[in-house]
Amino acid sequence: MPEPVYDLAIIGGGVNGCGVARDASGRGLSIYLCEQSDLASGASSAATKLIHGGLRYLEYGEFRLVREALSERETLWRIAPHVVRPLRFVLPHHQGLRPAWLLRLGLFLYDHLGERKLLPPTATLDLARDPAGAPLKRGAFTVGFEYSDCWVDDARLVVLNALDAHLAGARIETRTKALAAERADGRWRVTVIDQRDGTARTIQALALVNAAGPWVEDVLARLPARPSRDRLRLVQGSHIVTRKLFDHQRAYIFQNADKRVLFAIPYEGDFTLIGATELDYAGDPAKAAASAAEIEYLCAAASEYFARPVTTADVIWTFSGVRPLYDDGASAATAATRDYVLELDDNGPPLVSIFGGKITTYRRLAEHVLDKLEPALPLIALRRGWTAAAPLPGGAFPAMEVEARVEALRLRYPFLADGEARRLTRAYGLRASEILGEASERRALGRDFGADLSEREVDYLMRVEWAESAEDIAWRRTKLGLRLSADEIAALDRFVAGRLADGGRRVSAQRTPA
Repeated sequence: MPEPVYDLAIIGGGVNGCGVARDASGRGLSIYLCEQSDLASGASSAATKLIHGGLRYLEYGEFRLVREALSERETLWRIAPHVVRPLRFVLPHHQGLRPAWLLRLGLFLYDHLGERKLLPPTATLDLARDPAGAPLKRGAFTVGFEYSDCWVDDARLVVLNALDAHLAGARIETRTKALAAERADGRWRVTVIDQRDGTARTIQALALVNAAGPWVEDVLARLPARPSRDRLRLVQGSHIVTRKLFDHQRAYIFQNADKRVLFAIPYEGDFTLIGATELDYAGDPAKAAASAAEIEYLCAAASEYFARPVTTADVIWTFSGVRPLYDDGASAATAATRDYVLELDDNGPPLVSIFGGKITTYRRLAEHVLDKLEPALPLIALRRGWTAAAPLPGGAFPAMEVEARVEALRLRYPFLADGEARRLTRAYGLRASEILGEASERRALGRDFGADLSEREVDYLMRVEWAESAEDIAWRRTKLGLRLSADEIAALDRFVAGRLADGGRRVSAQRTPA
């Protein structure tokens, strides 16, 4: 059949591209999105995994960005309570760095700049008595401040936006690269190639969004667009994961002498996530990896605060991503703006290119992208702002009732251990029961790949969430790569490849009933 003419084509399957696809498809537009690799395979799965205002951005006068980000915390928590959760952050006062009065002022602004109804306000801590002081160097940190932000499973947030768009009719194609595009007959003609078999074809759309993240300038170089006024600054952020360094469920934010901040966050139950570095990057963003120097830097910086030094021997996993920041001319990468700039080229069928942004503000960014396209696509005026209230797939329950959902899943499936029920609820929310179906015993879930990853779950991830490799499943859709052995991951990869070779389990272009 001939390809349809879409209202909007989107290049890039990160959080911004999938956020635009969700918002636009929910307003009734026909959407095509292509991603050259897997969804969230770039910076959108390599963040520090925070939904936050950005406390340190206040020092750089980024009040508009901080206000917008702060107001989004509870919005995202409400629409995705399974993958977003509140988190309290402990900021020890370090003598010789930022003075206590400045920290108090910043936290006062943080509490009052944005809308906050559910998250508790800032508190002052006596670290000599509070349990949060126990893991820290004895006597070095006596006063601390505790404030609220949120944590997010970043890759799952991206997939859920893509899934919601798909359920509304959007066509999402992964491992499909946009080679070139041209304006013709009042439309965009986008040439895309299937990275699996090299098949090329042309997609037509009335408007185009360049949401390629670190590759946004590479895409622009292949388009007949007028010269861009804006530029990207590529900044590498690397993280390390260790066995858990403390027993409580609060996170730490540490000040470093080089003016950077460092987070130490409870991660996946048994681990601690530490990051991130901020270094200017040149080269292919897909090849970013934590260097030995970055790993040593993160260990040394954490060791300035923790009583037990963190060494490279403690590191069990690292990940690194390249953030596509808007180049505002800042002298240091740490000072570069986290705000976004949207560039509209309306010399014919419109093109919007996205420079910068952060995961916290992706939903508002999507709204602003569609605002720019509204003159060409009047349908955009319908359902303005709808994404602020509509839950993402699996998230149609009150934000404070996650534990109740865990218990409900255990009651329905008594063969699940508490940790497994919690993981499934945190990953899939109400959709966990669609994975488990009518199973009354574990063996009904099929093959066990290790770490309680069942064949039924793998099947769901392939059939519904575009997973096509063990990496997609173990490191993005779940974080079970932390618990699976190398042999188990290899066996999972063979299983997935076999299913695909048999012609099954790849998400079709049509809406899935699951």
